[in-house]
Amino acid sequence: MKKVLIIDDDMNIQELLRLYFEKDGFDTATVGRGDLAEVEIVNQKPDVVILDLMLPGKSGFDILRDLRKKSDVPVIMLTARGETLDKVVGLELGADDYVEKPFEPKELLARVKAVLRRIDAITKKSERDESRGELVKADDLIVDRSRYSVFLAGKAIDMPPKELELLHFMVSHPNRVFTREQILDNIWGRDFFGDTRTVDVHVKRIREKLDLIDHPNWQLKTVWGVGYKFETSEGQTA
Repeated sequence: MKKVLIIDDDMNIQELLRLYFEKDGFDTATVGRGDLAEVEIVNQKPDVVILDLMLPGKSGFDILRDLRKKSDVPVIMLTARGETLDKVVGLELGADDYVEKPFEPKELLARVKAVLRRIDAITKKSERDESRGELVKADDLIVDRSRYSVFLAGKAIDMPPKELELLHFMVSHPNRVFTREQILDNIWGRDFFGDTRTVDVHVKRIREKLDLIDHPNWQLKTVWGVGYKFETSEGQTA
């Protein structure tokens, strides 16, 4: 059962939405003050948040700004009709959708379902990619070969294809040492006419990009006289 958290100081709206969502099979929780919202989000662990912008104690904008520092739970804003700036700011802060007040509960319910379907589809695709080995993770590092994307601590890292493929290969085999020749064969193929310095150059460029963000639990490590390994905290020795 999906859970929705309704953050709105209007008790009538709280009750109306609770009835609509529970009738449709949702578990619901409500909170009427902005300064209590963060605690409720932590305690309730909702699948989606409905967030009014005008709240006592703390504004919806501040709640959303703080929430996005630690969570990607989908958020649908409730905005005053015609307040374009509110919509723009809310979306830029990370809201997934908005509904104008006054609204039809059926429309809000439909928006919530649409957002949840989208999130479920993204999650399922990530799981399929991970099961096929296209997506690999190490702590807060995500390398997705199907989309040719790299994220570290939630920040996108730009990498050309060969750098990404090399990193994907190393992350796929944590704590295993590979010679430069083995890396060349796996990434460039046996018909490649370059030399092993190509590997060194690519590793150097990868490190320069990743080392801009702290990553204490892993490193792309040089094993002197041999090659490289992607060392994780589990594989480090004193």
